[in-house]
Amino acid sequence: MGDSRKKRAVVIGSGFGGLAAAIRTQAKGYEVTLLEMRDKPGGRAYVYEDQGFTYDAGPTIVTVPFVLDELAEVAGKKLEDYVDIVPCDPFYRIYFNDGRVFDYRGEQEKLEAEIHKFNPADVEGYRRFQDYSRRIFDRAFTDLADHSFHSIWEMIKVAPDLIKLRADKAVFSRVGEFIKDPNLQQVFSFEPLLIGGNPLRSSAIYAMIHYLEKTWGVHFAMGGTGALIRGLVKLFEDIGGTLILGARAEEILVENGKAKGVRVALGSQEEDLTADRESGYHFSKTKEEFFPADVVISNGDVANTYRKLVKPEHRRKWTDRKLEKMKYAMSLFVAYFGTDRKYDNVPHHSIVLGPRYEGLLTDIFDKKIVAEDFSLYLHRPTATDPSLAPEGCDGFYVLSPVPHLGGGQDWAGLKEEYADRIFASLEKDYLLPDLRKHIVSKLLFTPQDFHDRLDAFQGSAFQFEPLLTQSAWFRPHNRSEDVEDLYFVGAGTHPGAGMPGVISSAKVLDRFIQ
Repeated sequence: MGDSRKKRAVVIGSGFGGLAAAIRTQAKGYEVTLLEMRDKPGGRAYVYEDQGFTYDAGPTIVTVPFVLDELAEVAGKKLEDYVDIVPCDPFYRIYFNDGRVFDYRGEQEKLEAEIHKFNPADVEGYRRFQDYSRRIFDRAFTDLADHSFHSIWEMIKVAPDLIKLRADKAVFSRVGEFIKDPNLQQVFSFEPLLIGGNPLRSSAIYAMIHYLEKTWGVHFAMGGTGALIRGLVKLFEDIGGTLILGARAEEILVENGKAKGVRVALGSQEEDLTADRESGYHFSKTKEEFFPADVVISNGDVANTYRKLVKPEHRRKWTDRKLEKMKYAMSLFVAYFGTDRKYDNVPHHSIVLGPRYEGLLTDIFDKKIVAEDFSLYLHRPTATDPSLAPEGCDGFYVLSPVPHLGGGQDWAGLKEEYADRIFASLEKDYLLPDLRKHIVSKLLFTPQDFHDRLDAFQGSAFQFEPLLTQSAWFRPHNRSEDVEDLYFVGAGTHPGAGMPGVISSAKVLDRFIQ
């Protein structure tokens, strides 16, 4: 087959899901164009630079490196030629409000010693929980992560196993059946928050995250997550793919029920925090263009892809009304900051828990209020890679789960005061003493920015809340139910949010795109 007859694919959005889909589809022999509305690739994994500090905007925890290795192999490449991924130890340090500390580690003996410090009787319960986590992983990730739930029969076939594994129960209550110490219950149930879930009601399926981390470790890409994105873009381009930046999708053209291409407005979004025109990435100069395609793959927000890009007359299932009735995951408030001193006592990944656990989760997910207290994820990448900040300095981000825009907060008016409260809470002797005196760089990102910059419906950071009734077959499918030759990857489709999930979502498409 000559190049002139090569099948064409257009991928909307260059986050991890879009890059994975673009690489896999290009490797199949398609001519792939990857469209990105912003001035850099990465989607939620965008990179900001300020005063010599490099800030990864989004995902910073690499938990299953083999899904990346596999992606490179599909393209006939080796991942290590494109990026250097290193392990983190401890995985996380968890700070409790009473000053106690738990180091979450991979080695069994060290982890059990940490558990023993809190409650010796829970060591045995933890071993049973670990076994349960492994059994869920074996079924839910190994067998089902790249499984297509395009048919209800696919769901019915696996239902007995999920019932047996008590997937109907919430992570928090399931952990409580094995582990009795309240602090340890938080340690082993917080992980659904990393993918937008409420531990009080997210399916116990997500208990598999513990086994996944325990087995493969927690890793970091040297140079930051942005270096991983740059590596995957280079890999995609090395096998013949084309990336175009500043290209916002305006419409997926549908003819006779089939996707036929993507109409874009080019140069339509300028970033006002930073811009990197010297990156070597390609900006198209024309204002509007149409990209014909045999296959269209969206890594954009699923709700907004349907609502904004596919005309209502082409949608029988995913109507605006149905999409608006879905339950959306929480959002995030993120403060990126650099200090003119180092805080060597703080590890790469920290979880700083507030005085409340269940009450705070209820405020965020159900009442949708911004509480006076908070639990935080503190990221200090300079613990692993000092090059991300000027010499003698440290770079951080701190992330606070908050309600999505359905809570009605005015983040423009709230953000400075909220950031200051967070910084003040971190000024403990064992954390970041005198922090506010040492901050020399600061950028704030709110739920409104998720809505405005990332085109996220309701400003949700993770799209649909990971409930059992919104998982697998119940989520919008990887193969569109409404439009032929339209496919979805990323957090809003199967298997869901998180780096392993969105990369696995591209593998699902292997069943459909030949």
